[in-house]
Amino acid sequence: MSHKIYVVGIGPGAFEQMTVKAADILRQSDVIIGYTVYIDLVRDHLPGKQFLSTPMTKEADRCRMAFLEARKGKTVSMICSGDAGIYGMAGLMYEIGAQYPDTELEVIPGVTAATAGAALLGAPLTHDFCVISLSDLLTSWKTIEERIFAASRADFSICLYNPSSKKRRDYLKKACELMLKYKSPDTVCGIVKNIGREGEEKFLLTLKDLKDAEADMFTTVFVGNSQTKTLSEAMVTPRGYKDV
Repeated sequence: MSHKIYVVGIGPGAFEQMTVKAADILRQSDVIIGYTVYIDLVRDHLPGKQFLSTPMTKEADRCRMAFLEARKGKTVSMICSGDAGIYGMAGLMYEIGAQYPDTELEVIPGVTAATAGAALLGAPLTHDFCVISLSDLLTSWKTIEERIFAASRADFSICLYNPSSKKRRDYLKKACELMLKYKSPDTVCGIVKNIGREGEEKFLLTLKDLKDAEADMFTTVFVGNSQTKTLSEAMVTPRGYKDV
């Protein structure tokens, strides 16, 4: 007998920012599994469902829980904030899924913080860009540094996930100091906090001021390229169209 698990990106926070397909899949599910914070974002919208959660750092346990529930014949959804394939659980589900060959996985895409935050700021990612997480829990800081250098040297617009935490209060400052080796201090930057959630806010600043800005794990940071500018209080990176 084959089983199936959906790996669902629920978007940045607000239920209305979830894709129609993601919401439909969750409504069809018997069991919804996820990190505690993500379960709290959807629970009130999905009455009658069985919710299972694990805390941070228990991701592998969470995945195994999903496979065991699916083997009971239940329709199971593993939820992640944003998009499940962007710093989400999709990759780990496939890795652990190799131990459960009778279970099929289907990834349901969601709106990630890079695109949701960019929409709030204007159009900062209209040209080539990269996304870098400043969390060194699973990636060494040396590797993160190399990626920041490479992206800055190549004049990418850069979106930073996980810019700061209680244990990493100075990481955004360190990242800015690295970027300043290749980017102008006056580079247009943007910060968005609590995207799609209570307390959502946004503001623009320069790279030299970003160095000392307050940020946390619910903050997404945008650093422009050499052409990024401010237009009508929006952060805009030109695509390069002529006759503008």
